[in-house]
Parts: sequence; C-alpha cells; structure tokens
Amino acid sequence: MNKQTSDPAAMGGQISRRGLMLVLSSPSGAGKTTLSRRLLAEDPGLTMSISVTTRPKRPGERDGVDYIFVEPVDFDLMVNRRQLLEHAKVFDHYYGTPAEPVENALSAGRDVLFDIDWQGTQDLKEEMRDDLASVFILPPSTRELERRLKSRARDSDEEVARRMSKAADEISHWPEYDYVVVNHDVDVALDQVRAILTAERLKRARQAGLGDFVKRLRDGQ
Repeated sequence: MNKQTSDPAAMGGQISRRGLMLVLSSPSGAGKTTLSRRLLAEDPGLTMSISVTTRPKRPGERDGVDYIFVEPVDFDLMVNRRQLLEHAKVFDHYYGTPAEPVENALSAGRDVLFDIDWQGTQDLKEEMRDDLASVFILPPSTRELERRLKSRARDSDEEVARRMSKAADEISHWPEYDYVVVNHDVDVALDQVRAILTAERLKRARQAGLGDFVKRLRDGQ
C-alpha cells in the first residue's frame, strides 16, 4: 500500500492533531469529580491525569489509579527536579501534576483530563497555555453546595464547614477560566462539557495535519 492511501486523512479518517488538556475546577461538592468520571467512562480518547499527593490514602482508593501517594520528602524532590507541571497546597496536603505522562499523551494526540483547583490551573496556564482549555463548574446555590457535601457522608461536620468557608474564595476565580458551567443538573452539565471538548478538539491550531490534508484536497486527491 502506498503512502497516499495509507494516510488516515487521505482515507477519510481523523486528521492528526496534538492532544489538549481539559481542566475541570470547582469548589468541593459542585460536581467536577462526577463529571470527570462520566466523561472518562464514555470517551476512549480521553485519559485522566493522575496527580501526585502527600495526603493519606482514603478507603477504596488505589495508588497509581486515583492518586500517586508519596511522602512529603519525595514530593519536594519532584518539585526541585521540575518534574511537576503544577503543584499546590490544598487542605494541609500537597498535590501536583507529573509532567512526563502529560507531554507523552499530548504528543501522541491524546487528550488529558485534569481535576484540579484554581491554583493548579494558573500554573498550567503559565507552562502550557496553548494546550489548555479550562472549565469552571459552579453550584446552583450555596445551600445546594452544602447539601451535596453533607450527602456524601464522607466528611465530618467540621470538614464540611471548612470546605464551605473556602468555597467563596474558590468561586471568586471563575473569571480566570475559558468556560463556566452551572451544574443545576449533572446530565445537562455533562452535555455542556462534552460540547466544549468537541469544539476544542476542532480548533484549527490543534489540527497539526490539517495543512497537508487541505493541500491534498486542492491537488484533487
């Protein structure tokens, strides 16, 4: 088979492109984790960025799947060696994004999903702005946010109060994001995030093989 017919674009397949980083951020309880899990379950072209953290493992969590759990000294070494794209302290523990697996995925044309806060998003913007699409998830009301936190039955009343006290500061960063979705209903919010992902994938600048594809069209191929 010759080069022309083996090319995916020439055969009507996908035009080659660089992957993108899709960031979902929200105050705790607004729904970003639920949305992330549903996106990953339905979209084989999307992979989750697994953060490294110094916090203890919770029941049911798996090392290397939910998080990469490390000791503080090891986290500090990763920071000093510039092995993290971003890192931040959240609720007394440190979180960060390993750089190598993200760059490998983007170079291979795979999209990477991030469930991180506004601090991490700012760092990613400084490092890789052209690859980033950021979405902030808002709750429909403060009362509903508190209800969702309590319904998880995972945190103590003191922890829920702590998260609620921090929510106002987190919400204040919404203007820094490319898109904002109000999560009244998780199915509707999921449709909106899907639409954002589709549009970002189709951006001309991300379709690295588009120029060659159009050239072949103009040449009558």
